[in-house]
Amino acid sequence: MSASLVAARRPRRPRYRLRRVIAEAAASALAIVLVIWSVGPIYNMVLIALDAHGDVFSDAIWPPAPTLESFRIVVTEGYWYLENFWRQYGNSLYVGLSTMFLTLLIGSLVSFTVGRMRVRRGWVLTNAALLTYVIPASFLAIPFYRIMQSYGLANNAWSVIAAEVTFATPYAIFIFQQYGKSIPIELDESARIDGATPLQVYLRIYLPLMAPALVAVGTYALLLAWNEYLYQFLLLSSPASMTVPVALAQFLNSDEAPWNYMMATAIIYALPPIAIYYLFRRHMAAGLTMGGVKG
Repeated sequence: MSASLVAARRPRRPRYRLRRVIAEAAASALAIVLVIWSVGPIYNMVLIALDAHGDVFSDAIWPPAPTLESFRIVVTEGYWYLENFWRQYGNSLYVGLSTMFLTLLIGSLVSFTVGRMRVRRGWVLTNAALLTYVIPASFLAIPFYRIMQSYGLANNAWSVIAAEVTFATPYAIFIFQQYGKSIPIELDESARIDGATPLQVYLRIYLPLMAPALVAVGTYALLLAWNEYLYQFLLLSSPASMTVPVALAQFLNSDEAPWNYMMATAIIYALPPIAIYYLFRRHMAAGLTMGGVKG
């Protein structure tokens, strides 16, 4: 009986191996398609930026005479749409870093207060914050615009910072709360027995142990503000106050758009987020994974 069962099972092994090979081949093919799909637009950006004429309809795989002239024009602000490039770059940094700092400060304070100090019905506060994601951000653009005008913040970078912090903070609170559950509450209790104040517990115990989550959420908030266009377009109008994404859109207003300058500007603008991602990618993975697992 057992011998017949063994003999019956043997022919199935080649089928299993065949299915495994087919599955691996399909996964590899899908991975190649996804890589091409993801890298294709970036490759085209580089292709156009290196083309002296910025021909977007060229069928060439590589420019016949590649040049870095477009990057030189951008760096030296040698085109009239780029006269305030470095100032606008500084505005983008200011908005992004301010959004990141305020998101981390507000999110960590709320999660510490609700999760570590055991505030009664604190879950109401955190769940109410998540309700902001029910309404799409684009639907709130006009109300935000009217509110900022009422407070005299029109054409002010702080109007964009306030809007971005509003959208990034609920996510930060959620991640910090989930990650904070992995930190033993006994550490807080021991510190308080030794005479530590809640502020000292927050600064010396909570924040250092929350470093992976802080890096993950901080990077998310920075990229959210860095890539934002709608609110920056509505709330920032003068060339001196606008950011690079809004300035890039001005290239489309010209009858003969210099696509090579535009693509070179976009590549230079994308360098800081790429550097930040690869610098902190391990901490980001740890923070987001822990925040999603702990419930």
